[in-house]
Amino acid sequence: MLELPTSTVNIQLVESLIQVIQSLSATEQALLLDKLLGESPAPSTLEMMHLVEQGGAFDFWHDEPDLYTLNDGELIIWS
Repeated sequence: MLELPTSTVNIQLVESLIQVIQSLSATEQALLLDKLLGESPAPSTLEMMHLVEQGGAFDFWHDEPDLYTLNDGELIIWS
């Protein structure tokens, strides 16, 4: 759970907003969600590739041993 200093957060306002949102119909909640997130474009493939490259989440693969070589398995001839 996110921990924020209580002096910088209006907890009463946040709780009130949650109650209002939960009181909305499913259609109204969907409209609200679309308004909040609809303007944000999804990242492009190139942006995702950059994020994966630079983010560090997959860096552990650099330390993994190479399990397979080109000599493993059987040759596949495409026809």
